[in-house]
Amino acid sequence: MPIFPDCSSRAPAHLLAAILILGSAVGGSALAQTPTAPAGAAAGSPPTAPSASPSASTASPAASDPVLATVNGAPIHMSDLNATAETLPPQARSLPPQQLYPMLLEQLIDARALLVEARKTGLDKDPEVQRSMQMAQDRALESAFLSKAVRPQVTDEAVKARYEQDTAAKAGEPEVHARHILVGDEATAKKIIADLKNGGDFVALSKQYSKDPGASAQGGDLGFFKKTDMVPDFATAAFALKDGEVSPTPVHTQFGWHVIQVLGHRDAPKPSFDEERAQLRQSMVQAAVQKEVAQARGDVKVETFKMDGSPAKATDTAEPPAAK
Repeated sequence: MPIFPDCSSRAPAHLLAAILILGSAVGGSALAQTPTAPAGAAAGSPPTAPSASPSASTASPAASDPVLATVNGAPIHMSDLNATAETLPPQARSLPPQQLYPMLLEQLIDARALLVEARKTGLDKDPEVQRSMQMAQDRALESAFLSKAVRPQVTDEAVKARYEQDTAAKAGEPEVHARHILVGDEATAKKIIADLKNGGDFVALSKQYSKDPGASAQGGDLGFFKKTDMVPDFATAAFALKDGEVSPTPVHTQFGWHVIQVLGHRDAPKPSFDEERAQLRQSMVQAAVQKEVAQARGDVKVETFKMDGSPAKATDTAEPPAAK
């Protein structure tokens, strides 16, 4: 893992800013250049050494992970640049490797040179620095453990199975397609209902009376919606109507008085796997992490103290008796 002066695995802000500025300056033609990655690699992906052929099984590690520079004899490998590139934001990673990697190499050389100077001054022996380094090491180890434990639980196959179980196998939620006319008083709403019974045109009446400008421009059409999408009184009235039916009496909500006509019912279409994949994966990762954390805590003995370091007591969180 590359080491930067701030003891984190992220590239310093000045490097990221420079890379992003460069990305904006080079424009579309530069971004479209063919990267020096192996054939079949994704555009903008880090270049790696070519795959070994069956006859090249005796190739040395140096051939697949070449040394790109040395600092006081300590090597910087292609794998160091690959690891650094993976920590960059997507816009920076999209730069052609022939532009991005020389900048990353210069940054790693600078970082190694700074480490040499820091050790010369004895900073690596400073208690505060050692504490920061230990915390960074602990975080890296925790992250590596969770990644190793969670990754097998959130495979593409597992995500697809969860989609089939939670989405594909269940019926879509009921929806209605309705339109409405919103007015400020009950009398006007009753007049509109009477006009509709006498053959009045809903679209024309909506444009004439409705105080809902967004819907009235569409003839009052609200499209399909679920019961939870609307305020309760409006939703209850709409879902009680049959196709083509107009509410027999005005429906009152905090917005005013509504005349509702339902145009159709359906079950909501199910989202596709591609639409659900990212959200499903995220929820599965969160659940797996919580499970691993709970299991880890169950395997250790935990004792907590007060903020002043004194022993905690069971009575510390007790509520005082209610005043008579």
